[in-house]
Amino acid sequence: MTTITVCTTCRMPERRKEPAGAPDGAAFLAHIATLAPEGVSVRGAACLMGCAQGCNVAIAAHGKLTYVLGRFDGTRRDAEAIAAYAALYAQSAVGQVPFRQWPQGVTGHFIARIPPLDETS
Repeated sequence: MTTITVCTTCRMPERRKEPAGAPDGAAFLAHIATLAPEGVSVRGAACLMGCAQGCNVAIAAHGKLTYVLGRFDGTRRDAEAIAAYAALYAQSAVGQVPFRQWPQGVTGHFIARIPPLDETS
């Protein structure tokens, strides 16, 4: 199963010094949860350690590459792009989606690609 992990503590740079109010990541999680395609689970996690990158997510599945994406504003439009990418990721045997298939909204947002763990790990 493909899982989108959304940082729930992310705050946009202009709001980082203001501890009041809900983090931008919490609203981003809600947007993504309503848009996730069938077969893709969504969960929140406190701090993905990408604080300088705006709103952050990780897309992962057992035996596949994991992708960390950031620099999102946390809008519904951003969530739509992530959901669309996650659907393509879920269809891929190794998690790699050809560049030409990427939704425009994820281009320029990739931060890291992490190889899958070995089966013996």
